[in-house]
Amino acid sequence: MGTLYLVRHAQASFGADDYDQLSPLGHRQAHRLGEYWRTQGLRFDAVLTGTLRRHRETLEGISQGLATDMPPAQTFPELDEYDGAALIHAIHPHALPKADTPALYKQHFRLLCDALAQWMAGTISPAGMPSWDDFSAGIHSVLEHVRRHHAGHDVLMVSSGGPIGALLTQILGSPAEVGIGLNMRVRNSSVTELSTSAKRIMLQTFNGVGHLEDSDHRDWITYA
Repeated sequence: MGTLYLVRHAQASFGADDYDQLSPLGHRQAHRLGEYWRTQGLRFDAVLTGTLRRHRETLEGISQGLATDMPPAQTFPELDEYDGAALIHAIHPHALPKADTPALYKQHFRLLCDALAQWMAGTISPAGMPSWDDFSAGIHSVLEHVRRHHAGHDVLMVSSGGPIGALLTQILGSPAEVGIGLNMRVRNSSVTELSTSAKRIMLQTFNGVGHLEDSDHRDWITYA
């Protein structure tokens, strides 16, 4: 069997005008993950990523830390994050203050979780977004691509919390709503490992941050 290493992008720039870029800490997280894998002698036979800048910058940091050539990345829009602003606007059309305090941060994610549940149920159709069924089907198509073309190999996949949550509910056969909790708990630059064969893909580990658990890097662990 091979292993699919599913990585959530490193810390992006929550609260900034442009979220879709790594923060200075995010760059360090990504580089550290590559360094950690280099000490384990890990090499990848294929690399898959979404199209977002934070995905690309995370992959670049991992590559620099590994200090070895990797296969050219295959890009899949299906691995891109949902539009959180459109989701929240669909249930709360009035402007929200910038989430720059713990209370406003909690409000933002409370609204987001509520909107996700309604999107999954088909109650809302956020502007510019696919239906939940189409979003989920896109994730399934990427999994099928891995199973058909990369089973038995070590594959790196860089994506976001929403697609990771959706992917895991499919692997586990769980209700879609379970993916909301998984989405909210997955940490920046965390690694979820799945074993792959031509017949099936199975979960091995979830949300690992072994590269950040030593005393020198423990305060690098983040969620947003």
